[in-house]
Amino acid sequence: MNERLRSVGAALVPPLVAVVAALAATSLVIVVSGGSAVDFLRALVSMPSERALLTIVNQASMLTIAGLAAAIGFRMGLFNIGVEGQYIVGSCAGAFFAGSGLVAGPLNILATLVVAALAGALYASVAGVLKVFRGVSEVISAIMLNYIAFTMAGYLVTTYGEKRGLTYATAPLPLDSQPLGFAIFPGVDADVWALATLAAILGVGYWFLLAKTRFGFDLRATGASPSAARASGVDVEKMTLVTMALSGGVAGLVWMPAYFGSVHAFGVPEYFQAGLGFLGLAVALLGRNQAVGVVFAALLFAFMSGQSNALQRADVSKDVIDITQGAIVLAVVVAYEVVGRRRARAEAERVSRALEREEVAA
Repeated sequence: MNERLRSVGAALVPPLVAVVAALAATSLVIVVSGGSAVDFLRALVSMPSERALLTIVNQASMLTIAGLAAAIGFRMGLFNIGVEGQYIVGSCAGAFFAGSGLVAGPLNILATLVVAALAGALYASVAGVLKVFRGVSEVISAIMLNYIAFTMAGYLVTTYGEKRGLTYATAPLPLDSQPLGFAIFPGVDADVWALATLAAILGVGYWFLLAKTRFGFDLRATGASPSAARASGVDVEKMTLVTMALSGGVAGLVWMPAYFGSVHAFGVPEYFQAGLGFLGLAVALLGRNQAVGVVFAALLFAFMSGQSNALQRADVSKDVIDITQGAIVLAVVVAYEVVGRRRARAEAERVSRALEREEVAA
């Protein structure tokens, strides 16, 4: 029982300490710049309106998917910083397909999800192939691919999309492929997006894959020690390729809740929310690459973003949210490193005492 409590404490204390440290650091920045830390904290923890709560839930669904995409790579020991580019490619491909009307009705939703996931997987595979066959770091190649994705999507939309005012976008999603959302608050003309449930489905699938399948075991073993995994018969190169493709496939679905929920077209930047891929990396780090942790981290980041209006009413710049989010990521990395070192030291001392007892008994 004590061991379980220590394990739970080791999992919960670092993110809590990181959040508190980040808020303290942000408050200090505000005070130094001549603002009021009290107003900042009061606005941040104030109760959002019903419409803001809906926005937070919808935003959290996309951040959860982005966090799961990044977490798949992290568990393998891969830093898939290309989640941003992969979800741009998946969104662009999915929107072009859905707007074409090749498939009618609800089947169009399912087919679009498949197209978006495949596009993201194929794009992520470029970094995987370069790493396995040419030894190129996935960090370097994925960063370059992010810029290529953004530029390529803009070119495709401008060339093959429709002009809307001063910008371009894909053909609108047909009405028979627009799923109804979930009304939570009566009298509020906004709903939780129907495909917000996709985040829950992917979260359960992520947990099952890692905890209940041989592939998940091989993935975790390779992430812990590639040399040991190779010695036990795991094809590390194949695992790298498959994991990058799987991470990219999930990344390709990041924007689908918003696309089917309210936007119904793709176009950069007016019809698209950039930055979710980079936030997904932070969500995965804060959530410790665990399905439940990723969900709570996504809700926290979505809540902070949703409080930007409250901050502006308190004469606090909404850019402070970016500072707080960055500070949380930095603090949680440091906190987990400290906890990991303390745990390793405690384990070494426990083993040492056990050996001493055996020597005395002998």
